[in-house]
Amino acid sequence: MLVTLLRTILIYIVVVFGLRLMGKRQLGELQPSELVVTILVSDIATLPIQDPGFSLLGGAVPILTLVCFEVLLSAATLKSRKLRRLVSGTPRIVIQDGVIDQQEMKNLRYSVDDLMELLRGGGFFDLQEVGYAIVETTGKLNICPKAACKPVTPQDMKLNASNDQGEFPILVISDGKILDKGISFCGITREWVTEQARAHGFLPEQLFLMTCTQDKQIYAVPKDGFKSLEKGGK
Repeated sequence: MLVTLLRTILIYIVVVFGLRLMGKRQLGELQPSELVVTILVSDIATLPIQDPGFSLLGGAVPILTLVCFEVLLSAATLKSRKLRRLVSGTPRIVIQDGVIDQQEMKNLRYSVDDLMELLRGGGFFDLQEVGYAIVETTGKLNICPKAACKPVTPQDMKLNASNDQGEFPILVISDGKILDKGISFCGITREWVTEQARAHGFLPEQLFLMTCTQDKQIYAVPKDGFKSLEKGGK
């Protein structure tokens, strides 16, 4: 009994390590190759747990082999669009301009009930409200409503929303490094960021992060162990 318990815990640790190695995305939205690996890993993991005669190494090696293969395949698909299409497929438009593409639904083997269930899951109970519906490679259905059915925005009501435009914070320093993309978005310079960091009592490299809004409102968080220069910090 104790041996079975220990074997179960060890295999559990190996599987958790493998999934962590594959990345968080695999836990939520599985591509076909990722789903296959997950199924195979779960099947292999049961062998050393159910059969005391099956070696732990015999279960751990195939699991780690599959995980490493999936990581390498993911890296390869990032560099090759053709390979990515071959392995993961491409998104499919099943509703375009409010019209259902029946041939695409046949290709996907989607029934009307399947489509309506996915639409309801997305918060749409009336098919006439849908402008576009796209089936992603993960099987998830993303829906864009028709213009007349979209939520009303301040722009639609011709309200002045300028007071909110500068309140969205953009990351300009991350782990002590000034981000060019962030300062470009905010219309500021590296020198300005350095001045603001010093105004808060820190050098840029001493900040864990700094955000800036378009109306130049700053928020800074120092790294652990660093105190304000004004207080005699490092």
